[in-house]
Amino acid sequence: MYLPFYQLNKKPFEITTDPEFLWLSEKHKESLAMLQYGIMENKGCLLLTGDVGTGKTTLIHALEQILGNDVALATIFDPNLGTIDFFNHLAEMFKMNMRFDSKGTFVHHFTNFLNTTFVQNKRALLVIDEAQRATPEILEELRHLSNIERHYTKLINIFFVGQNEFIGMIKAPEFRALRQRIILNYHMGPFTRKETGEYIRHRLQIAGAKKMIFNAGAVDEIHKFSKGYPRLINIVCDLALVSGYVDEAKIIKPDIIRECTGNLTIHNEFNTFSKTESSEINGPVKKPTQRKMKKGIPRGKKPFQWVFAFFGAIVLVLVAAGIIYY
Repeated sequence: MYLPFYQLNKKPFEITTDPEFLWLSEKHKESLAMLQYGIMENKGCLLLTGDVGTGKTTLIHALEQILGNDVALATIFDPNLGTIDFFNHLAEMFKMNMRFDSKGTFVHHFTNFLNTTFVQNKRALLVIDEAQRATPEILEELRHLSNIERHYTKLINIFFVGQNEFIGMIKAPEFRALRQRIILNYHMGPFTRKETGEYIRHRLQIAGAKKMIFNAGAVDEIHKFSKGYPRLINIVCDLALVSGYVDEAKIIKPDIIRECTGNLTIHNEFNTFSKTESSEINGPVKKPTQRKMKKGIPRGKKPFQWVFAFFGAIVLVLVAAGIIYY
């Protein structure tokens, strides 16, 4: 729709994780290097946490590209499964071409699979995405799988990727043994204002833009609304390009961004909810005094007070007139 108008080859702000548009901030690069080190050195269990939309899935795809064929990789996108279903799904992701009816049979064949992978000079990596959805039973089974070793070398690396609440989950006493196996962990935060601008510029360049379409004020508004979360940045920028196309605006300015963010009622409701939560923690928020008029009477004033004042004024006028006449 807006591609020819802005001379773009493709949409720059799709919310899907297209590797072509991959941009790594300093936080991404640091966490990626840490995770790569943990896997190549067979450290065992790794943990990456971050709020919704901070780019955790993007980082997983980047890690997959770096590791290449030297790693046997399996990714579980939803670990909220029963034990046997989880084992069969895990075997399918590792392409074992087997199905199991019991835990004992699975563990036997899975251990053989890991030993074969080790002999082939490959590393086995299991990525558990949305780790906060895993049941306590699945987390306990994963802890047992992480114990499989050969010649004092871990045969499988387990990479937990979860939202912030996963940290609270594994702090529970029953997960003490699992916590002790997490050798490396990293928490991803949102972009800074500078990173937000670099991220937008990068995606526009990949899409074929010859210049920066969003001016500095627009980027300020985008960062203010998105708080630096890449997913929200993509949503706002895409809407802004549509709105700019309709208005025939070659450069996106702050007023267009404010118009777009005003239409994102769902995110506005989320922000309101967050403020409500904050008030419950920090105490009630005082509302500013409103000086609105309703039928000529300021809010908060009782009607009889104004009737009394009205007749009092008439009496004063009559007295003054009498004095003058006298």
